[in-house]
Amino acid sequence: MVEKTALLGVVSVALGMVLSPGPNMMYLVSRSIGQGRRAGIISLGGVAAGFLVYLLGANLGLALLFAAVPQMLTAIRIAGALYLFWLAWKTVKPGGISVFAVQDVPHDSPRRLFGMGLMTNLLNPKIAILYVSIIPQFIDLEKGDVLLQGIILGGFQILVAVSVNLSIVLAAGTVAGFLERRPSWLRIQRITMGSLLGVLAVMLAFGGSGSPAQL
Repeated sequence: MVEKTALLGVVSVALGMVLSPGPNMMYLVSRSIGQGRRAGIISLGGVAAGFLVYLLGANLGLALLFAAVPQMLTAIRIAGALYLFWLAWKTVKPGGISVFAVQDVPHDSPRRLFGMGLMTNLLNPKIAILYVSIIPQFIDLEKGDVLLQGIILGGFQILVAVSVNLSIVLAAGTVAGFLERRPSWLRIQRITMGSLLGVLAVMLAFGGSGSPAQL
C-alpha cells in the first residue's frame, strides 16, 4: 500500500522538523528543565494527542479533496518545499536562541501540563503545514486507499516525533548544561539540522510531477 521510499521520505522530513527549534520543543524543554522530567513527559502526552487530532482531521478531509482534485498534489508539493526552505533558513540564521536555555517557569498541575502540551501542538504552524502541505505529497493515488496511506504515513511521523521528543525530555537537563558550557556545539547542531531541511526542500521541489513516493 505504501512504498518504502515514501515512508523513508516522511521519516526524514519528520526527523528534520522535530530536531529544529519550534514551539513544541521549546515548551517540552522548558517544562523538563524547570519542573522535572515527569512534567515533561506529561506535557509530551498532550503534544502526542495534538498529533492524533491533526492526523485524523487532516486525512479525513484530504482523502476527499485529493480524490476530487488530484492536481492539488503539485501545489502542495511546491508549498511544502517553500516551507522547508524557510524553516532551514530560520534554523541556521544568526542570532537564534537556544531552546535549551534554562528558564524559570511556574509549576503546573498534570492536567494543565497535558492541556498546554495539547494546545501548543494544535496551534503550532509547523505541524499544521506538515499535515496539510508536506505529508500529502508522499501519497500515491495509484497505490489505492488515500485515507489509509495518509494514516500510515502520519503514524510514522508521530512515532518519530514522540520518540525524539521523549529523548529530548529525558536528556534536557544534561544537554542544557552541556551546551551552556560549549556554545560552539549548539551552532554545529543548528547548521546540521538546517542543512538537512534544505536538502529535503530541494528534493521535494525538484522531485518532478510524478509520484511523491519516487522522491
